[in-house]
Amino acid sequence: MRFRNREEAAALLAERLNHYSGRRPVVLGVPRGGMPMARVIADRLGADLDVMLVHKLRAPFQPELAVGSIDEAGRVYLVPFAEDLAIAEPDLDAEKREQLATLRRRRERYTAARPRVSLAGRIVILVDDGLATGATAIAAVRAARAEGASRIVVAVGVAPPATIARLKSEADEVVCLHAPAEFGAVGEFFLDFSEVTDDDVVRLLAETRGRPAPT
Repeated sequence: MRFRNREEAAALLAERLNHYSGRRPVVLGVPRGGMPMARVIADRLGADLDVMLVHKLRAPFQPELAVGSIDEAGRVYLVPFAEDLAIAEPDLDAEKREQLATLRRRRERYTAARPRVSLAGRIVILVDDGLATGATAIAAVRAARAEGASRIVVAVGVAPPATIARLKSEADEVVCLHAPAEFGAVGEFFLDFSEVTDDDVVRLLAETRGRPAPT
């Protein structure tokens, strides 16, 4: 299964999430790839739109390998195999500091476009285009839980079965359109996997400025 683009995947997810229409959910895109999809889903459900800022933590010897993730509050989730990699504590601490600084820069920029939405007592739908290890999604779920969300749904286009299984132990509901046994990279499952920039995220958030920010 391959999607034409993120918008097609988002429309399909919105159909699967239609039972949340009219229940005041908050749709949170995981920047940056999840934001165009979150916008489509929020529009279809009549939901509030915001971002959930989490970032993967990279292995020092292999930057493409995610060994965990960190949220804005500095909470860290490490994948199950991280301990086997014997990463030196100073290296991991340096990576945490770098990614936390990135998250803070993004929040400052994104909040200028749209004030944050409170998650307390709300149904939260976390949206990403796809997941590999699921580290960022788990960090996002835990962050939403810490902010008082009443129910947390993870909605993604594609992810391997093992990742989906891990997420089901964290989230209240997981909606995934495609869970292939053979999984290489998320982009393999999209014909158009164009880069989503910070400017794109700011634009998507700014377009909601006409709506009153919920409390």
